[in-house]
Amino acid sequence: LQNMKMVPVPEKAYGTFFEGDCYIILHTKRTSRGSAVDLHYWIGKDSSQDEQGAVALYVTQLDNALRGNPVQHREVEGHESETFQSYFRNGIIYKKGGVASGFKHVETNMYNIKRLLHVKGKKHVSATEVALSWDSFNKGDVFLLDLGKVLIQWNGPNCSIAEKSRGLALARSIRDSERGGRAQIGIIDNEKDSPDLMQIMKMVLGERRGELRDAIPDAKADELQKANVRLYHVYEKDNDLVVQEIATRPLTQDLLQHEDCYILDQGGFKIYVWRGKASSLEEKKAAFTRAVGFIQAKGYPSSTNIEVINDGAESAMFKQLFQRWTEKDETQGLGKVYTTGKIAKVEQVKFDTTQLHARPELAAEQRMVDDASGEIEVWRIEDLQMQPVNPKTYGQFYGGDCYLVLYTYLRSGRPHYVLYMWQGRHASVDEITACALNAIELDKKHGDEAVQVRVTMGKEPTHFLAIFKGKLVIYEGGTSRAQKSTPEPAIRLFQVRGTDEMNTKATEVPARASSLNSNDVFLLTTSQVCYLWCGKGCSGDEREMAKMVADIVSKRDKHTILEGQEPAEFWEALGGKAPYASEKRFQEQITHYQPRLFECSNQTGRFIMTEVVGFCQEDLDEDDVMLLDTWEEIFLWVGKASNTYERNEAIASAKEYLKTHPAGRDLATPIILVKQGYEPLNFTGWFNAWDPYKW
Repeated sequence: LQNMKMVPVPEKAYGTFFEGDCYIILHTKRTSRGSAVDLHYWIGKDSSQDEQGAVALYVTQLDNALRGNPVQHREVEGHESETFQSYFRNGIIYKKGGVASGFKHVETNMYNIKRLLHVKGKKHVSATEVALSWDSFNKGDVFLLDLGKVLIQWNGPNCSIAEKSRGLALARSIRDSERGGRAQIGIIDNEKDSPDLMQIMKMVLGERRGELRDAIPDAKADELQKANVRLYHVYEKDNDLVVQEIATRPLTQDLLQHEDCYILDQGGFKIYVWRGKASSLEEKKAAFTRAVGFIQAKGYPSSTNIEVINDGAESAMFKQLFQRWTEKDETQGLGKVYTTGKIAKVEQVKFDTTQLHARPELAAEQRMVDDASGEIEVWRIEDLQMQPVNPKTYGQFYGGDCYLVLYTYLRSGRPHYVLYMWQGRHASVDEITACALNAIELDKKHGDEAVQVRVTMGKEPTHFLAIFKGKLVIYEGGTSRAQKSTPEPAIRLFQVRGTDEMNTKATEVPARASSLNSNDVFLLTTSQVCYLWCGKGCSGDEREMAKMVADIVSKRDKHTILEGQEPAEFWEALGGKAPYASEKRFQEQITHYQPRLFECSNQTGRFIMTEVVGFCQEDLDEDDVMLLDTWEEIFLWVGKASNTYERNEAIASAKEYLKTHPAGRDLATPIILVKQGYEPLNFTGWFNAWDPYKW
């Protein structure tokens, strides 16, 4: 903003901001549904009140010109949103001064420069101009001494590898965009090894007296704080603004009425304003002013992030704060439609597994590592040790046990491993712990290369179903050990779901009429006979798969009966007739959840996650533990150089993430541990252009 007018910034200066100015950033991205537009206004810490008022006004005008489609953000220097930071891959540079004091975004090839930049951050880098003095330095950060033709990068003794490499990326970007590539970069990683560069630094900064300070860790919101979401209804009454709290988590979409405006407060970490389609123009205009007023009333810092959202053009960040978000008629990428509710059922899509390698994004979307044609070995945890299971009974799992399933497959001629830890609902805590410990041992035997997947009974991932080729049977309780303590029940009922060998499983349900469902096939086994009960909504494929499973659960004669033509003995075995779910299957569409990547840190005893928006493979650093959330599963990616504490805490962090997620997530979501260099296709498929040779 210059003299209260909008003036375009030269592209070479993108990412550089004067602290005395205000800026507007318009960002457009193509998506499967058209384009997503974000409009940010950025406030420098030394900008005037007038400029801050003017820039907010321009954003409202731009929003009107773009027909209310953009998501609008208010950004304050040093507290920018993760979305904003994702636009400037090499980092953001804050410069002293502004237009008013005669500063302009300079053209390239300026060499009469002398400044010191304090570089902070690992995933999101920012560089602030600080006083040219040793007092500005500390042990934990990177500092760039910029002398025009020479850039000296000084790395604090406690810097991480990632911070050093991000610092270098920033130095290179200054060299290339501001100096036309004509500047030398020198690096001081250890002062003793770089006497010449230290000599230059001392000429500029003088001799250093005293010790360097310790780095001050950034104050970041932890996950518990972010989980504390509250929804407020905002309206005018007799010229007064009324803000009324209407709900806390988990929030549901139906709370948002199209005639109104709402404020959603995410633990004071971020404030969202949602503007209903049918709300008045006045209400829409007042969105930012209301949000700022709300921040003041709550006593939050004035730097708190604000995002203004329009009904029907919500951001992914906003949607994931709700328990379930439904779009009008939106189907999945492969014709798969998500369903919810007791009767709903996912339509299975036939897909060609030979395409998986050519199209890793398919592997990710279908949650398949390969075509399930590899080798399986299964062990049961018995007396806290691994006991091999008889291969004849592979695929039969009992709720009183824990199992380890090792799946081996070949990829470019060498073996890869997936290790499933299946935890029965009725297994003891000791067995569950022993299962995890034995998994670590088994992983070690295979060179620490296995992908470890924690599977909770009833939440088996797609690939797990596929490797048992349609013979997966889950018994509610009991054990598959030789000496069984309790006799098997005489009457059992199994619900069979699936249309082919890749997606079928049979699950034991209570042997009562109320367990039936018209959309499925059920097997009822008694001491004399095995009934195949076919609900009205089931398909021929489903009946065929049920016949295959029937031979596993019962050696008795098989009787096929259709819904509505049951003999009296059938109801007797179930303890009498009773109402059961019989409505036609309904399809409700759930938003295609955008995968999200986070850096996890647990250093300070607080669990902190930093989101990387618009992520790519470059964002996985060797010293990181990263969490990739694809909604149906949680991946933990463990870097080679990550610290032992964070590695050991990884699974606990993932559970904590699910527990504190604002949308009230299912705690039984599979958690998958992936190691750097041994990533399976269903992980790499979420990244654009994955390079398997990068490491």
